[in-house]
Amino acid sequence: MCRVGSGFWARLFLVSLHLGQVEQLEASLARIEARVGGLLAPLAEQVRLLCTIPGIGPTSATVILAEIGPDMSRFPDVGHLVSWAGLCPEIHESAGKRRSTRVRKGDPWLKTMLAQCAWPAISVKDSYLRARFLRLKARRGVKKAIVAIAADLPRAIYYILTRNTPYLDLGAGFFDRLDTTKATANLVRRLRALGYDVSITPAA
Repeated sequence: MCRVGSGFWARLFLVSLHLGQVEQLEASLARIEARVGGLLAPLAEQVRLLCTIPGIGPTSATVILAEIGPDMSRFPDVGHLVSWAGLCPEIHESAGKRRSTRVRKGDPWLKTMLAQCAWPAISVKDSYLRARFLRLKARRGVKKAIVAIAADLPRAIYYILTRNTPYLDLGAGFFDRLDTTKATANLVRRLRALGYDVSITPAA
């Protein structure tokens, strides 16, 4: 017969103890989620709207609403919300030279959540946020680019909650269209400066 040593029973006891702790934690988590769900019932529509933003899901939307509330009138404008989140850069200039562009201190929970949401947001193909991230990454590096994307999220949140409308993605081609528009405007301005009347007609 195979004898089972005391070490086996000790490990079995510890495993059963750990499983019991896991079950208790899961039960507590279920109670917390039920409680939070009940409290958030009046904000179900706001949660749904925030979930239309790339990178934001039900849990992150809940945290965001818990930190900023559903009423955007408390912020004078969108810039104040970005500053509240601590994602507005501090700019110190001396003799025309920029000394620091570190982001401000803000709401730590909101700032952390927005930074976490920024990573899945840039993974959405053919999206505005991904295209913006890639442009910024090439010039400023990954860290500064992801902070910029995190700062874009409260801007979207502000207008979504203010207008009560879902997120509208500008698309990956937004910057190509923007560059074309800027180039056209610059050429027209230069021609007018030379004394020409300019009329632009798009090609068929």
